[in-house]
Amino acid sequence: MPACPMSITRIGSRQSQLALVQTHWVQGELQKHYPDQEFPVVTMTTQGDKILDVALAKIGDKGLFTKELEQALLRQEVDVAVHSLKDLPTQMPEGLTLGAITEREEPRDALVLHPRWQGTPLAELPPGTVMGTSSLRRLAQLRHRFPHLTFKDIRGNLNTRLRKLDEGEYDGLILAVAGLRRLGWGDRVSEVLEPAVSLYAVGQGALGVQCRAGDEQVLGLLAELNHSETALRCQAERAFLRELEGGCQVPIGVHSQFNGEELTLTGAVLSVDGQQRVAGCQTGVVTQEAQAVDLGKALAQELRAKGAGAILQAIFAEVGRG
Repeated sequence: MPACPMSITRIGSRQSQLALVQTHWVQGELQKHYPDQEFPVVTMTTQGDKILDVALAKIGDKGLFTKELEQALLRQEVDVAVHSLKDLPTQMPEGLTLGAITEREEPRDALVLHPRWQGTPLAELPPGTVMGTSSLRRLAQLRHRFPHLTFKDIRGNLNTRLRKLDEGEYDGLILAVAGLRRLGWGDRVSEVLEPAVSLYAVGQGALGVQCRAGDEQVLGLLAELNHSETALRCQAERAFLRELEGGCQVPIGVHSQFNGEELTLTGAVLSVDGQQRVAGCQTGVVTQEAQAVDLGKALAQELRAKGAGAILQAIFAEVGRG
């Protein structure tokens, strides 16, 4: 009697080094849980990977690093797609769903300095120090706290950014701690930025594993990867962002933390120049997704009542919706 064919689940990934490290981690976890199945990786290039000479906010953020992977899922060319959750729009194409949100790596931002400034806290860097970032969220928050610094856009993968820093094009960079650690460059972190300085991006540090809605076999496989606490935190954060109609490239930052079953969600909306900042905080018992979503919506409504809507409209007029 012939052997049953081995089940194959194809995993879609961007081609960047960080994306592949993240995807291979997911592949390894699936292989560990399901040793009799195959999980080949299929790579592709996204629009965000191709356009490297334009600031991210100018391109627009609707699926900048995810659209091609989502299209491959819908065409059934892959069965799963691995994303940095912070890149995944809160409104997903019809027919797709999040099958798992993985346990979060450190979500905060990091200061990475040129060797000549090593050991200097961000708060003590002198006027005119050139800081590189591609994120309007980081840019606005740093302008708010440190208006004496000079800010310069930087694009490219982490290798490219660190090379530009080491060659002296920048004095420092603001990057995600999670990406640096995943690539083995945690020793480059000069300072981990506290929420009072820089609230992190919605979903930062977590991976979102996307699949086709209704694909019960794949959803069953991915359930093993879902980390409940991380998922609830990120669902609250994503609901907050969705309710504000913001996007990945808008100056909106968050911080979430559980204390027992109580989740505290802090958020802020800033103008691009950092001069306007509206912030708020909501706390509630969160043990299921609906409660997480309600908490995120409540925080968004609080910020709207404080004037966040006008700040966002001005930003959309300035950089466009993409």
